[in-house]
Amino acid sequence: MQKAKLLCFNRVIPSKFANYRFAASNNCLLSSDKTSSDYIYTKNREINNLIVSKNLHKAIEVFNNMPVRDVVTYNLLISGHSKYGLSNQALHLYAEMSLLGMRESASTFSSVIGVCNSDAGFYTEGIQVHCRVVKLGFDLNVFVVGAIIDFYMRMGLSRVALKVFDELPQRNLAVWNIMLRGLTELGRMEEDDLLGFQIQMESESVEPNGLTYCYLLRGCSNLRLLYEGKKIQSRILKLALVESNIYVANALVDFYSACGCLVEARKSFEAIPIEDVISWNSLVSVYVENHLLLDALELFTTMQLWGQRPSIRSLVGFLNFSSRVKNINLGKRIHCYVLKLGFDTESVHVQSSLIDMYGKCRDIDSSIAIFECLPEKTLQCCNSLMTSLSQCNATEDAAELFGLMMDEGIKPDEITLSTTLKALSVSASQNFTSSQLLHCLALKSGFEEDIAVACSLIDAYSRFGHVELSRHIFETLDSPNAICFTSMINGFSRNGMGREGLELLQAMVEKGLKPDKVTFLCVLVGCSHSGLVDEGRLVLNSMKSLHGVNPDRQHFSCMVDLLCRAGLLYEAEELLQKAPGEGDCAMWCSLLRSCRVHKNEVVGRKVATIIMDLGPDDPAVWLQASQFYSEIGDFDASMQIRELALARKMMWEIGRSLIEIKH
Repeated sequence: MQKAKLLCFNRVIPSKFANYRFAASNNCLLSSDKTSSDYIYTKNREINNLIVSKNLHKAIEVFNNMPVRDVVTYNLLISGHSKYGLSNQALHLYAEMSLLGMRESASTFSSVIGVCNSDAGFYTEGIQVHCRVVKLGFDLNVFVVGAIIDFYMRMGLSRVALKVFDELPQRNLAVWNIMLRGLTELGRMEEDDLLGFQIQMESESVEPNGLTYCYLLRGCSNLRLLYEGKKIQSRILKLALVESNIYVANALVDFYSACGCLVEARKSFEAIPIEDVISWNSLVSVYVENHLLLDALELFTTMQLWGQRPSIRSLVGFLNFSSRVKNINLGKRIHCYVLKLGFDTESVHVQSSLIDMYGKCRDIDSSIAIFECLPEKTLQCCNSLMTSLSQCNATEDAAELFGLMMDEGIKPDEITLSTTLKALSVSASQNFTSSQLLHCLALKSGFEEDIAVACSLIDAYSRFGHVELSRHIFETLDSPNAICFTSMINGFSRNGMGREGLELLQAMVEKGLKPDKVTFLCVLVGCSHSGLVDEGRLVLNSMKSLHGVNPDRQHFSCMVDLLCRAGLLYEAEELLQKAPGEGDCAMWCSLLRSCRVHKNEVVGRKVATIIMDLGPDDPAVWLQASQFYSEIGDFDASMQIRELALARKMMWEIGRSLIEIKH
């Protein structure tokens, strides 16, 4: 028999398995004698029974005492060691088998590939086995190729797996399911792939089973493809799989929950017998996402009464809800559940959600305490704490955390860079050089074209007055979105380049992008800083008529400021009367200050009366009104206002300096 090539598995058997002896001698060859064949068959059955009964040591003894063995003997031992996680020993057996010249069977390759799948340290060996499969002509065997596809999927090499899949001339249902499972688990199935796979399966006359539909629904869930998922559901209902397959029934609940369809998710949930429901957490999550807190808590309690353990998804959903509505009491209750279930040390998603929840609820001390107690400082948790620090205006600490991450060897991602840039741009102690260093890091890391990083760089450079650098970053983007345009317009406005902001707004509209309220506010600020009165009027009037955006008080305030700067006080007063909502004391006070600057006594008297009505308990408002009357020479009115303020026991706040004195 031709001697097979020995694979170079450079592995050392750990000392705790030193008592394992795999006797490899020249007499361990295949025999054509019927007696030997019967003997091997009997011993193989004995080995198989011992492995099934979880007595691997005894099976190894039988193996070592066999004078002759065949490929089935080695397949049994390789598979047995794989089941018990003894990857090293399984691969040593395969190497020994090759050394003895035994030709592998399909079962051998399936078992060995399974061993490489189970241990991330054997990826190189798995690729070597694939080469051996091709050399011996097993690359057309659907069972072997299915194992290889699964192996590459677990490695994250979906393109390689697809190539192997496409080269298989005939594919059975098992191979299709392996391919679909791998793509859905990796989250790399695109909409075209999902639809293409269904069409291709039909063209090859491969009839999907319940498992196939579970994977297809999961693909629709990942991509939020509601229409395609409903089409799959219609096929499921036609085949009556909901009644006969509990996993398909639960997959429907997961699908509708992921798509945010509360009614359909509830219907699918109620169609499943309670004792068979495994999608409790999915429905809890969709309730939380739809702000139905009481329903979510009721279901959360019921599922535990039925012995169902809350999942990471449920807990993260509650924590995210607490963050959105700033409900720290709910967040603390969920934190207690987290501690009880041990997720505070097991799940990085729960850890980062806890840090984020306390940060958004303005309890930054708790965020820091959770971070410091982490068993391992992960990138996700560092990003959550950095975001929390920035939201609580602790920008210096956020920048310091970035330095700590670099010292600890934690590689930053686009979220880290974007958050740090935002913190640096508003920090009093940071300078232009810091932003340049982060820009270099973004280029080195390949994040320079990430939208969040690019927008943060545009904002940071414009804050430091380097608007040309901001423009350069914007122009290098392949396809800037509405957020990028808004950031650049804001940069122009901040630097008194209102006309450039208007031109960029026009370019944005011509590109088919829809400006929002923030975009228009940035444009109006630019008009105000540049004195573009006519242009400001056109922008404000076009918001509703051309773009369907209702201007709010901030837009009116900005326009009033523009009119006041131009001395158009009567128009500013008229515009304020039309402003939405109740009267804004700050806007009227701004108009009164302009009346003092432009010496407009007529408008000023009316505005002074209005602001005292809007701020009856604000001493600053009354002081401003008193000063106005004093400046126009109406000292009696000024003194009367002061006396009335004193009678109401109003106290003027003493000014405080923010200058730090070095001792």
